[in-house]
Amino acid sequence: MRAWLLAARPKTLAGAAVPVIIGTAFAIKDTGMEGFQWIPALLCVLFAFIMQIDANFINDYFDFKRGNDDRATRLGPKRACAEGWIKPSAMLSGIILTTTIACIVGLPLVLWGGLDLILIGLICVVFCFLYTTTLSYYGLGDLLVLLFFGVIPVCLTYYLELPTMIHAITWEVFFASLACGMVVDTLLIVNNYRDRDNDLRDHKMTLVVRLGAKKSEKLYLALGMGAFLIMVVIYFYHFLTTPDKGISFISMALLLIYLVLHRNAQKKMKAINQGRQLNQILGLTARNMFIYDILCALGIVILM
Repeated sequence: MRAWLLAARPKTLAGAAVPVIIGTAFAIKDTGMEGFQWIPALLCVLFAFIMQIDANFINDYFDFKRGNDDRATRLGPKRACAEGWIKPSAMLSGIILTTTIACIVGLPLVLWGGLDLILIGLICVVFCFLYTTTLSYYGLGDLLVLLFFGVIPVCLTYYLELPTMIHAITWEVFFASLACGMVVDTLLIVNNYRDRDNDLRDHKMTLVVRLGAKKSEKLYLALGMGAFLIMVVIYFYHFLTTPDKGISFISMALLLIYLVLHRNAQKKMKAINQGRQLNQILGLTARNMFIYDILCALGIVILM
């Protein structure tokens, strides 16, 4: 059980939670809790968590089959198949099981969103496999993060949690979904920054490999700053259009906490530059991402 828990990578579940929480915060703000759909909210959280675990199992299995998880040169956390904790055949069974459970959990959402959600769910499953097996080798991982940890989950969560008679995606939700994807992508950037030499050896042409270390450091900083500025624009819009100016100002001020933490993490990332010590930055980035999520959700809800 401990091996399966480690293979599920619990720390990565924050990445799955971030878009669902932000989408939910907007739904709460726009409904004022009148007609807010609680059951879809819970199903969205469960689906996101299970799909994240599924993605981790897929990554563990296929990277092992490709020979990428070399125990001697690996810089990141240990992987279950490479360490021999879980047999590849058992991991494949785990992938089938988690994929099936995710589909079962997500299927009832058609009651609130219609049959189109089946297609969206299938797209999520297909790209979950394509990311590890193909697309990450062509530097497309960051685009997938923007879509599947930003636009799709934030907008879909918001859409499903609204009363059925007012289904619509506002401009605020769409731009916040882009910000969410950018914040989550900082986690992928620092992960690929740490692994850039091994990825180049394995012909895995991630965006970091293509850009090089210096530009990747700047991109890491820019993503966090961009996510910060998008939410500031949303808050400033409310500052201009609502009578209670103080609440909008407080929301903007709170988000500065994230920007300071993100900038400090980038400085440490540049200073370390290479090696296993970059796992510290991975931890800091995950923490900052979760802080951004909480501060944004708090700021959005208090705008009610």
